[in-house]
Amino acid sequence: MQNNNTTYNSFKLNRFLVLIMAAATGITVANLYYIQPLLAEIATEFNVTQVSVGFVAMLTQAGYALGMLFLLPLADIKEKRKLIITMLCFSCGSLLLMFFSNSIIMIAVSSFAIGFTSVVPQFIVPLAAQLADPKERGRIIGTVMSGLLIGILLSRTFSGLIGEYMGWRVVYLIAAVMMLVLAVFLRKFIPECPGISSLGYKDLFRSMGKLAKELPVLREASLNGAMMFAAFSAFWTTLVFLLQSPAYKMGADAAGLFGLIGITGALAAPVVGRIADKRSPRFTVVIGMFTVTAAYLCFLFLGFKLWGLITGIVLLDLGVQACQISNQARVHALSNEARNRINTVFMVSYFVGGATGSFMGSFSLEHFSWTGVCIFGLVTQIIAFTGYIIRSKRYNGKLSINKLDDSN
Repeated sequence: MQNNNTTYNSFKLNRFLVLIMAAATGITVANLYYIQPLLAEIATEFNVTQVSVGFVAMLTQAGYALGMLFLLPLADIKEKRKLIITMLCFSCGSLLLMFFSNSIIMIAVSSFAIGFTSVVPQFIVPLAAQLADPKERGRIIGTVMSGLLIGILLSRTFSGLIGEYMGWRVVYLIAAVMMLVLAVFLRKFIPECPGISSLGYKDLFRSMGKLAKELPVLREASLNGAMMFAAFSAFWTTLVFLLQSPAYKMGADAAGLFGLIGITGALAAPVVGRIADKRSPRFTVVIGMFTVTAAYLCFLFLGFKLWGLITGIVLLDLGVQACQISNQARVHALSNEARNRINTVFMVSYFVGGATGSFMGSFSLEHFSWTGVCIFGLVTQIIAFTGYIIRSKRYNGKLSINKLDDSN
């Protein structure tokens, strides 16, 4: 642990702290995804439709996006460790609110609050990028993000199993306790990290629009990230209903166990980071888009066969992770002083895409069955490819996946 004089310039990032950061992001981000395998149980308890309960899942993503929008800029001007501990305590409170919810309205409010207060991973990822050697930034981000994706995937396994055998409320009680434990743990190991900008909060907020306007790579990465996460969320929000269909006849515990399959994508994250360091992040973004497209083709044509569903899950998680790691490596390289604001623009776009995917997945399933979900997923990839091609032609005169300048 460092003393109060610790600065970004003097602190050396080591493997132990990188692993702590990865674990913290995974444990905290899990709060956002506990609800997905539990949707059918909640819908039954409160007698609501698939679209209504899908809207509740969307509120979690929307809350997270707004939490990042209003809270992440503070990390450029405030001490980060204090921010992290404070948000963990608020997150504990929102999880307890969900535990005590007795109506679908209270469930909705709690879901939004859980999303809004669970922004800790987005304080940690820019900090890791800040402390990393620029030559290793992709690998470091990949390691931290692998913890985040493992948290996303294991959250479904955890909530699916606990929800099936102990009830969905117990999931949130355990999660609230974990937030308190994590707060104590991070207080001990995370060094004090003072702000690096002298701008006021209003100026920081206004500057984000200027950054988005002036940095074309940020706009492209934000669009790409939004579409990747829309595809990701659409699938995982609707999976539990697919598994309950006559084709599978499975429950919430099975939906959670499917999350384990996607860990292969998380484990590949450091490898993706190394490839991005050696080739270029744009190269791995393209690979990721093709992989997600292949995943949705599997879901469309083979989704009612177990082996086809498993293949699609592996491809989906690997492709989304490849794009996420690569896009974050790109945007974190744009500016040191404005790193948290740049990350805010990117991550808000990312989770707006996730919220859209959660709602549109549920909507498509109810009105157009599983085929509608798959078509929506493929449309997101068409949009992502279109954004990539437009910027490639505009700034390079031709399609390129390696040499397009990401410095502005």
